[in-house]
Amino acid sequence: MADQRLHRPDDSGGPIDVRTLLELRTWTAFDVDDAGRVLAGHDGSGSVQLVEIATDGRRTPLTALPGPCSGRYVVGERAVVVQHDDAGNELAQLSLLRLDEQRADPAGLDDLVPLVRDEAHLHTLVDVLPGAVVYATNRRNGVDFDVVMRRLDTGEETVVYDAGGYVADTAVAADGRAVVTLHSLQPASTQVWLSAPGVGLRALTDADEHAMHVGASLLPGSGDVVMSSNSGREHLAVVCLAESGVTKVLVEADDHDVVALPSPDGRRLLVVHNVDGGHALALHDPDGHLRLDVPLPARGIVTPVWSADSRSVVVGLVAPTDPGTLLLLAAATGSLRTVVSAAEQMVPALGAALVEPTSYRVPARDGEQIPCFVYAPREKPAGPLAGSVVVTVHGGPEAQAQRVFNPVVQALVSAGHTVLVPNVRGSTGYGKRWYSLDDGRLRLESVADLADLRAWVPAVDGDPERVALYGGSYGGYLVLAGLSMQPESWAAGVDVVGMSSLVTFLENTAPYRRAIREREYGWLDRDLDFLQMASPLTYLDAMASPLLVIHGANDPRVPLSESQQIKAALDAKDVPCTLLVYTDEGHGLAKRANRLDAYPQVLDFLGAHLAG
Repeated sequence: MADQRLHRPDDSGGPIDVRTLLELRTWTAFDVDDAGRVLAGHDGSGSVQLVEIATDGRRTPLTALPGPCSGRYVVGERAVVVQHDDAGNELAQLSLLRLDEQRADPAGLDDLVPLVRDEAHLHTLVDVLPGAVVYATNRRNGVDFDVVMRRLDTGEETVVYDAGGYVADTAVAADGRAVVTLHSLQPASTQVWLSAPGVGLRALTDADEHAMHVGASLLPGSGDVVMSSNSGREHLAVVCLAESGVTKVLVEADDHDVVALPSPDGRRLLVVHNVDGGHALALHDPDGHLRLDVPLPARGIVTPVWSADSRSVVVGLVAPTDPGTLLLLAAATGSLRTVVSAAEQMVPALGAALVEPTSYRVPARDGEQIPCFVYAPREKPAGPLAGSVVVTVHGGPEAQAQRVFNPVVQALVSAGHTVLVPNVRGSTGYGKRWYSLDDGRLRLESVADLADLRAWVPAVDGDPERVALYGGSYGGYLVLAGLSMQPESWAAGVDVVGMSSLVTFLENTAPYRRAIREREYGWLDRDLDFLQMASPLTYLDAMASPLLVIHGANDPRVPLSESQQIKAALDAKDVPCTLLVYTDEGHGLAKRANRLDAYPQVLDFLGAHLAG
């Protein structure tokens, strides 16, 4: 399945058509088996489908499902557990795909063997163990998540955790012991529990502490737990919670987060350093001793997965100029081999036209500094878009703008815009203090950061009168908040699946989502006054800038009604507002056909409203 090589439509060096960038195929790492075969995600068909890459490089498409899917190998068998949903509704179902059966074409839904199916509820794949699959489900009451181990031979199920809450992360051992990470009642905080058969539950961390714990894993042959935690510190560090209760720091850094992924046999730690939105990789011994650094071919973001035999790691790498490369890491030597590279589909002229960001710290009104990536045109533009700026805000809010490939950003820069990609307060990746600065009634401090960014644009030769906001999900909320609360500041806005009212959002989002989002934004029964004050719809009378809105009809997180009500309200006051609704999408656009329809309209919209 070779990719067609893509090129500039105009060899004279004109702007890159966003369609050219959207047509670039991406690769995602899902798993690697003991034989070295890689289970990958590839969107060559228009959405992410499963592809197996053999050790000799042969690529075999495995699925042709109506929407995106993911999967893991069944240990010791030629089979894959497939996770899939219906048109982006996020009600994940689990099925089995047997690879030892001859099949002329990639598998459709009818070719999959139902494994865990209940289309009224969510079933998220946690892990695949020898002879068993582990998943999290909210089928008990639609809100709380249980963790279940299901035998693949008999279908017998064992509930390993059912004490309630929103499960953020889980690791389960073959003997049924599990470490379960839950979102706590504190904003952007988690709590870790240990569940053991015949023993019950034991809290490993304090639910009342404002701290984040991620990636908890059980070390084989002991009761020790390895995880990353910022308990009592500013940044995540890799720690070991011994069965005796003693906590030992294994790997730490003073100025950035560090997380680790233990090998299945517990003999190695794959350590990821998150340095200003880019990852560095290293192999450590289980006691934290550095074995070797792993040089990556580009500064970007990695998604590593260990093989069941602990001999290798498949590493997905995405960088600003790389849509997705898969690497195979030999654990014994640290050597990297390229399995497939997205660069194979780009002619040199296209690859050379993509730009890397420059990192800045933007001064804020109160002495804080806002981390920000700036994507600038390679040559100073001289046309009507010279001086135009687009501020692109990430979702979350507990997330981070990172050094990844974004076709819309690259197309905007190629057209002549300067693009600012900030990590406003509330963003992760820059320490506990920074991601806590928007908690509760501090929500509007992140909106105020937008004004600071606009004031700074002359530092990168931008015109403050020609700046637009663009963002998705929570970033879409910030777009609407900026346009409504700072109406004189913004020339235009693009909102993708954003919340126009925190009140109606919390009232109408999926029940299991409400349980976690109220902890971040405020509680409907006791914070209604603030939720109304922080809602863009409250300031509707001030909104005057043209707006483009994009939404998926099946979005369970931010319901379509959030976009419909802002559209209706702006229509009533004759403010230009275009709403694009995609009936086969959920929280964002996962299908290439829809992206090819929506994002060229984004480029045209911003070009029209930011031209000098």
